[in-house]
Amino acid sequence: MNIEDYREFCLSLKGATEGFPFGDDTLVFKVKNKVFTLASLEPFSFNVKCDPEKAIELRESYPDVLPGYHMNKRHWNTIKISGAVSDDKLRQWIRDSYDLVVASLPAKLRLDL
Repeated sequence: MNIEDYREFCLSLKGATEGFPFGDDTLVFKVKNKVFTLASLEPFSFNVKCDPEKAIELRESYPDVLPGYHMNKRHWNTIKISGAVSDDKLRQWIRDSYDLVVASLPAKLRLDL
């Protein structure tokens, strides 16, 4: 997966928006103003939200999955992009992060999605 594929997939999720609130080198994707993934552009890596048990399981199973850089390490993982993890798996982790964030939204906001 490259940055363009990542961006295209994130924007395909209903209600997703993008921005650079932390500077020119960090691309952030939100749903209803809540972050579900953010990427470092150089070198390309991204953070996703995870269930805490799943976060540990992924770190133990994949060398390219690390505790979330500059994030709550209990709930976030950083994914290094080296080609070792399939694009399908990367998209699933982004989708899981999106779903976790959507599930935490108030019911009124979830209805819009």
